[in-house]
Amino acid sequence: MPSLQNVTRGRILFGGDYNPEQWPEEVWHDDVRLMKEAGVTTVTLGVFSWAKLEPRPGAREFGWLDRLMDLMHEHGIGVVLATPTSAPPPWLGRLHPETLPRDEDGNVEWWGSRQHFAHSSAAYRRHAAAITEDLAARYAHHPALTMWHINNEYCTYDWGDETATAFRRWLRERYGTLTALNTAWGSAFWGQSYDAWEEILPPRRAHYMKTPTQVLDFKRFTSDALLECYAAERDIVRAHTPHLPVTTNFMPLWQGQDGWKWAVEEDVVSVDLYPDPRDPLGGQYGALVQDLTRSQAGGGPWMLMEQAAGPVNWRGVNHPKPAGLNRLWTWQAVARGADAVCYFQWRQSRQGAEKFHSGMLSHAGEEGRTFREVCRIGAELRALGPEVAGTRTTAEVAVLHDWDAWWAGQQDGRPSALLDHAELLRAWHRALWEANLPADFAHPEHDLSAYRLVVVPHLYLLTDTALDGLVTYVREGGTLVCGFFTGVADADDRVRPGGMDARLRALLGVRTLHEWWPLDAGESVDCGEFTGTLWSEELTADDAAETVAAHRGGELDGLPAVLRHGRAWYVSTLPAPDGLRGLLVRAATEAGVRPPLPGLPHGVEAVRRGDLLFLLHHGRAEVTVTVPGRHRDLLTGEPVDGTVTLGRHGVAVLREDARPAGSS
Repeated sequence: MPSLQNVTRGRILFGGDYNPEQWPEEVWHDDVRLMKEAGVTTVTLGVFSWAKLEPRPGAREFGWLDRLMDLMHEHGIGVVLATPTSAPPPWLGRLHPETLPRDEDGNVEWWGSRQHFAHSSAAYRRHAAAITEDLAARYAHHPALTMWHINNEYCTYDWGDETATAFRRWLRERYGTLTALNTAWGSAFWGQSYDAWEEILPPRRAHYMKTPTQVLDFKRFTSDALLECYAAERDIVRAHTPHLPVTTNFMPLWQGQDGWKWAVEEDVVSVDLYPDPRDPLGGQYGALVQDLTRSQAGGGPWMLMEQAAGPVNWRGVNHPKPAGLNRLWTWQAVARGADAVCYFQWRQSRQGAEKFHSGMLSHAGEEGRTFREVCRIGAELRALGPEVAGTRTTAEVAVLHDWDAWWAGQQDGRPSALLDHAELLRAWHRALWEANLPADFAHPEHDLSAYRLVVVPHLYLLTDTALDGLVTYVREGGTLVCGFFTGVADADDRVRPGGMDARLRALLGVRTLHEWWPLDAGESVDCGEFTGTLWSEELTADDAAETVAAHRGGELDGLPAVLRHGRAWYVSTLPAPDGLRGLLVRAATEAGVRPPLPGLPHGVEAVRRGDLLFLLHHGRAEVTVTVPGRHRDLLTGEPVDGTVTLGRHGVAVLREDARPAGSS
């Protein structure tokens, strides 16, 4: 199958979304001049151009796109051509109102924005296939075309009638019989057993709480229905260009798509990433998304499809990036495996909903700070691309994450509405990141044998296969650290006997889990060496288990807060950041995991990719980093003999230099 390396050819791709249909054609030539100055090697065209390409049903106006494709090729800029199906033209909704999505109350979501399509609408799929077919046929052999980009940020929910029909079909395929469905859903509760498939609806607005497994299945179905839309368009373009890779852009840590299931359907895994520049942990959030994306790509190179060169437009207050932060976060993505770094968008729009969302070329123009920084980044990527592209970032730690567990664990009626799967994932990843312990992500049913340490922040739902795999992993020498409220339910969201699966209790040294004791906002428990927040549990331990930390005072006084049973640890609360980091460092050290570079100053991140060592400084004050041995900083060309100094948002890319001192 084609891959990103077929496109990069030893380079780091650099560019972004280009929406030239917003501008007069005379601007296009100026754009190309400035793209060349900035080192742009790739642009994404056509993401929102359906109405431009097909202004009325059946019309095809490709002339403007022909000229753009030719212009890009003339100047050596590759094109990632998008199918424009995320933003249907107004005429489609007017002539085919069944293509418009409906919310839980049955209200129509109208045209005038984007993503306004019902994923299970036959009319939508038919028209989307038609425009995709004609695009692929016309540009299949164009020399500028390097990759296909299907749709954009798939995120549409729909509760309409065609979706109801598709949902029933999906349920028939999953369960086969109504008896099996009623059993899986526990529909005898509140007397909601189904006697005919036609009685089943999407989980629309209800008087009280909805059937949890129905909601879970609807989320599974929605992810699958959107994947069908993607696959249909992917297969069309593949038929015309089997040699070119195909992608669609994930949103970061997005709940609506099963990212593991989607990633295997892509030739290139790509993501959009917009950390808040005012967030002191924005770099950690970026690292989390990058680690997850790299892991979805099987550890190989991936594509940062969108980032912001400056401020976004959708936060309550949209702060610009301070000088150097755009460069720092770009190099962080490269360090963590990206072989393509792109932006939304090239030229900042003057009209429309995103006119205050930054571009590589901002409203300040080519003399503006944003563009000058973009030019510096482009030059550095061009120089170092051959040294980096195609190499891998590896880790000895795996963080387990699963969309099924996320969906099931966010249901109404749970012990605590404060328990947020994504925030727990971020807290545990933060502990590893601050300890400078590189991590991959893995599905709980993946083969984990390559990792010395596996951490499970929170997986409310675990399948039998996953549970057996964890037992095998520890039995064969792996170290496991497991967070609370994990292994509670099976694949049908049925609570397992004992409140935690018996295999997991035996593995972790938990004899009896008596009660979950969730904590209020601002409430904490004293666990001796650390403070716990969010959650606690009344549990007793097996005789063979060691109590690493115990509750002091309160209802749980003297009971275990952290257990260790051989190489398996159980953490029944959320330790404060220092406490969680200390626990994970202890477990990692005993498992033989070491950081890429020990003794780093606060705020400095070290990542190894291939034979290069990336140093990334997320702070403002100048720091000195000790680097044993002799190295050369590939960004400056200067030798590094023992130490390197990093200024605010500083970056160094080091290669070990075996040459004797004084040689050049």
